[in-house]
Amino acid sequence: MMEQIANKEPGLRTPVYVVDEAALVHNLTILQGVQQRTGCHILLAQKAFSMFRVYPLIGQYLDGATASGLYEARLAHEEMPGRENHVFCPAYTPEEMEQLVKICDHISFNSLAQLEAHRAVWQGSRASVGLRVNPEHSTQEGHAIYDPCAPGSRLGIRLCDLPEVLPEGVEGLHFHTLCEQDSAPLVETFAVFEEKFGRYLPGLKWLNLGGGHHITRPGYDLKALEELILRIREKYGVEVYLEPGEAIALNAGSLITTVLDVVQATDMPVLILDASAACHMPDVLEMPYRPPLFGAGEEGEKPCTCRLAARTCLAGDVIGEYSFDAQPQIGDRLVFGDMAIYSMVKNNTFNGMPLPDIALRHTDGSCEVVRRFGYEDFKTRLS
Repeated sequence: MMEQIANKEPGLRTPVYVVDEAALVHNLTILQGVQQRTGCHILLAQKAFSMFRVYPLIGQYLDGATASGLYEARLAHEEMPGRENHVFCPAYTPEEMEQLVKICDHISFNSLAQLEAHRAVWQGSRASVGLRVNPEHSTQEGHAIYDPCAPGSRLGIRLCDLPEVLPEGVEGLHFHTLCEQDSAPLVETFAVFEEKFGRYLPGLKWLNLGGGHHITRPGYDLKALEELILRIREKYGVEVYLEPGEAIALNAGSLITTVLDVVQATDMPVLILDASAACHMPDVLEMPYRPPLFGAGEEGEKPCTCRLAARTCLAGDVIGEYSFDAQPQIGDRLVFGDMAIYSMVKNNTFNGMPLPDIALRHTDGSCEVVRRFGYEDFKTRLS
């Protein structure tokens, strides 16, 4: 269907992100089932997906959203009213805290110093306060930039820095250690967390297991996840929260781009696109990873291999090498998959590159352009 939209939908100009409503509903139904079977609370982590046009839809399935700072917290408060609103940030300014206590249900602090610095504001407010801890147990391979338990991490309080008794007013603990992982690493990490921090759990109100849970990925072990949640709730009597971001919009969006030119490099043809890795899909360079491309194969798999690159001045603004049955021509449209997550939230206007439009494909097959960007969006980011 995405390929049909790319070729036949006259209202779409490129580059454009297209989010599939039916795919969102599929993911949300899986997550809602976990909530219903375990009594846990699942929150949208807005750092991965902040398309607030679909927040009312998400709010029908999930218990709320979680934020990485004031602006995301305000967005959830405004666009998903009546649902839970959580926030964690390594540090808050006094001005931010004054606003957060008015709109957030849970506020997690990254240090005892931050907890105490803002005590006069949060104490007595509507917010339930917690501490993020660091189990110091890594389960990731090859993604150190996304590993909160890597040596020297600034994220979370280590056991050696906590007192025997938690400070007055602390009602929950929070840890986040995963990145695009199954439930086995969570089970493993919780065993370490329980050994180190389990003595603090009796008497607390909640435990937040963070994000990075690929719950909606085919083959994910839901049974192990649900057994762990039920065991925690039964043993410690706490409310359990999970805050995945990718799982909500996994495989629910595409980025459609047009071939503007074809140049010949020493080793292969290079397709110059109107989409950019640096500007429109930064994780391609940061992770790094190779996004799926509809109808294409791995390098050398099909008769014609081409390098896909952007029109920015950054020499390394390359998306990757892909093979095709026949070389794409100028004017052809290509469709990258899994482009709803960590794409729109990270895009930028480096080199004056236009921001992609944002479209929503409804369950009836119609495609609506939700937001169209232009020169003013570039200019107003500057001074």
